[in-house]
Amino acid sequence: MTEHRSLLHAAVMALVLIVLLPTAAFAVEPGPTQTQASVTLTDIAGRQVTLNAPVKRMLLGEGRQLYLIASLEPKDPLAHVVAWRTDLIAADPATYAQYLKVFPALAKLPAFKGQEDSLIDIESAIIQKPDVVLLNLEAMQANKDANYIEKLAALNIPVLYIDFRHRPLENTEPTIQLLGRIMGREARAEEIIAFRRQAMAAVANVLAAKQPKRPNVFVERIGGYSQDCCLSFGAENFGKYVELAGGHNIGSDIIPSTFGQISPEQVIVADPAHVVVTSADWQAYVPGGHWIPLGPGADSRLTRKKLEWFTTRDAYTGIAAKKARNFHGIWHQFYNSPYEFFAVQQLAKWFHPDLFADLDPDATFAEYHRRFLPIDYRPGYSVSLSDGQR
Repeated sequence: MTEHRSLLHAAVMALVLIVLLPTAAFAVEPGPTQTQASVTLTDIAGRQVTLNAPVKRMLLGEGRQLYLIASLEPKDPLAHVVAWRTDLIAADPATYAQYLKVFPALAKLPAFKGQEDSLIDIESAIIQKPDVVLLNLEAMQANKDANYIEKLAALNIPVLYIDFRHRPLENTEPTIQLLGRIMGREARAEEIIAFRRQAMAAVANVLAAKQPKRPNVFVERIGGYSQDCCLSFGAENFGKYVELAGGHNIGSDIIPSTFGQISPEQVIVADPAHVVVTSADWQAYVPGGHWIPLGPGADSRLTRKKLEWFTTRDAYTGIAAKKARNFHGIWHQFYNSPYEFFAVQQLAKWFHPDLFADLDPDATFAEYHRRFLPIDYRPGYSVSLSDGQR
């Protein structure tokens, strides 16, 4: 055991020595010539962080951060990414396949495993010596408890916290601006923000003018990922999307935080007029599960068939949504991306079809792809059992 510890200690010290040796000894292929300057920024956690920008070497603490990286740097999203977490590969395989086709080097990008709220892979950070490590806000406590931020700071590796998930309507735009700043893409960041605001206003302006009655809505979170019932959202994330789309999220009355659980009896008593299931292709996590394989290029016949199963859950016995067949499925990754404008538009069409008959969420998202992303738009992000919906 003592010998094992000694070997482990020696390995870690070797890694540290690598980053302390002159960089010329471990030269990497230079990127486009850009003059870096020291800047001090405030991240989403309110921390003051000093780093050299524009950054040339980023480590992504979550693979799905690529959604924004690619929007800001579509010609070559990997140009300044030196390592990433593998969650995109498992949680969103269809999007990963799209990026892999356009950027084959993605398959060789150094990767590490982990969960949304887990520790960063500090060995990867030591080896890659990034200019910055991007971490999601929910990972803050775990990394704080392990003193990982201080350990990286001792090696001059700064950490920025960003957020699409905890309070997306509050933190997504500051996150876009933050990454635009460190990547030297400030103008493009503002273009993305303007697009998002216009897409959201297409719903907000109509609701403000018409003041329709808000139907009760239950959001079943990660439908098919777990057999538990009934996982849902409080007043944030998809709970907030429901409110912005002109509905009333029943989880907001019961769940005190962003994520939580409601009993089947509470769902039945609330009698929601709509049930929205967030789901995705989770074959990598739950092989053969009841999840709905929503995402780019999804087969609408298959997703509709899998959505049908959810009407059989005991929690939905006798509710208004079941009688009216107002069951809807939507891509779960809208809870963790800069794309929530699609979710708000689609929810609004489901809740108020007469008011939003001319609104086309797919066209909106296709336009975002055309303007900001290096991959083509492929529909498949939503499905419904309602009459008139695909």
